[in-house]
Amino acid sequence: MADERESMSPTKIGLGVLWPACWTGLPIKLAFAVLALAMGLMQFEGRLGLAFLMLLASPVTIFALPIVTMGLESHLGEGIGIPLLFLISIPIDIWALGVVGRTFFLEKLRKEPPDGLGLTLWWKSALVGALFLPILWLIVSTVTSAAISMAHSLMEMEMFKDIPVAERISIELTLWGSVASAVLIVLLLVGVSLAGRMIRRAAEAAQPASETYQGLITRWDLMRVPADQGLMLTALTGAGVVLSLLFWAALPVTTPHPHECCEKPEVKAQPPFKPVDALNKNEQRMAQLSAQLEALEQQKAQADAKKDKGRGKAQGGKDTAPSGVKKL
Repeated sequence: MADERESMSPTKIGLGVLWPACWTGLPIKLAFAVLALAMGLMQFEGRLGLAFLMLLASPVTIFALPIVTMGLESHLGEGIGIPLLFLISIPIDIWALGVVGRTFFLEKLRKEPPDGLGLTLWWKSALVGALFLPILWLIVSTVTSAAISMAHSLMEMEMFKDIPVAERISIELTLWGSVASAVLIVLLLVGVSLAGRMIRRAAEAAQPASETYQGLITRWDLMRVPADQGLMLTALTGAGVVLSLLFWAALPVTTPHPHECCEKPEVKAQPPFKPVDALNKNEQRMAQLSAQLEALEQQKAQADAKKDKGRGKAQGGKDTAPSGVKKL
């Protein structure tokens, strides 16, 4: 076991400390990030959201961010909220690295965590990030631009002319995306390895733990239990309430409200359609229409009969009048 701990690779050490530290401090950072967005203190494009989240999660980007934004003429967004957020992240990263570092030293390396371990790991990791991340950003940007141009020129060849547009876009994206992703993963592993070497040097200067494995387990458990649990619960609850109130107070009104001159009249909801009732209503209307039709036919027949009687009387009067005259 001792030989295995001594032969642990720098990449494994770096991942064992940096990865848990990222997830330990990220929820707290996200709370402040959401609050800054609600207040309108920072704005960034949607395509840079993933890069912003990666830089926010990592505890090694506090010095690398201004170098990337100013030295390489690149930007992640606008507003005073981004530098304020990264300044707030400093104590969060120191605390997260301290918690994770003490556990890693005791569990994996069997070393006594020295005092101020979180601050030591933070400034060493931040120094590695300040030197390496701008180089990573420059290399990945250059490789991505070159891969995009090569993939575009490759798809312009005569043999790919007959491929439909959707398939051409997918193939082109796969070509340059695979190259850029491979380069990014390799460089990230190199950076994690450099951070792991710095952490291993700090571990070499620490004293070995003299306790048994059961004693180390007891120490791990006690490290996770605060001395004053009521005070910690009260502080966390109060901080959550304050952040929630600030968020809802600063959140802008995004629900559209129509102007007074453009208000639409109220529209009553239509009752649900019932086929049986509709059929009954139709049958009743048909019966009413049939009755009205029969009444109209009877009225017409009566009117015709009256007209015929009137005509008969008129003709009878014409025939009797001349004969009477002759008799006179």
